[in-house]
Amino acid sequence: MSILDKVVAAVTPLESDEARAEARAKAQSAASVGDWLSMVLEHHRQIEAAFAAVKAAASPTERVSAQKELAVLLTGHSIAEEAVLYPALVAADEKAHATKAYTEQSAAKTEMGLLERIPPMTQEYLDKLEHIRGAVAHHVYEEEGTWFIELKEKATTHEQARLSERYAEEFARYVGDSETTRLKAQRVGTGR
Repeated sequence: MSILDKVVAAVTPLESDEARAEARAKAQSAASVGDWLSMVLEHHRQIEAAFAAVKAAASPTERVSAQKELAVLLTGHSIAEEAVLYPALVAADEKAHATKAYTEQSAAKTEMGLLERIPPMTQEYLDKLEHIRGAVAHHVYEEEGTWFIELKEKATTHEQARLSERYAEEFARYVGDSETTRLKAQRVGTGR
């Protein structure tokens, strides 16, 4: 981890697990089966699991493979948010949230690109991975705790439906239809 990474991490303490769980529960209660927020929440859970898979990988090949899966998921998710949800935040008079969200996601993509340059089984790699995971966790907390709750409250029923359709479309464009179909089946099966 670079000196800048360490300084940023020191002045930006992460939220507690309890605070993140409360934000997730708040967002989950605002979500409806199959809507854009339920898709976002499912992607957030998948991203968390993907970070854990990268960290737990036992060999360089496994770690690089898991890292690539994480990168695809992160990028597909961020593209869908950037193309659909952040413009909706701006339209809902939440420009500051949208601007911060774009900046945070751009930084995460940059950091993921830098991670590729580090030997995968080193402590330096794990430190960088944890830095990225922490930044993403904070971003998720902001979205689930306030930003997307505000969007859910401000958007009309018609706009909610449009956001759901467009979010799924943009995610599928990058990640693929099979993943979107799997997520929909998973949501229906779990009642989320």
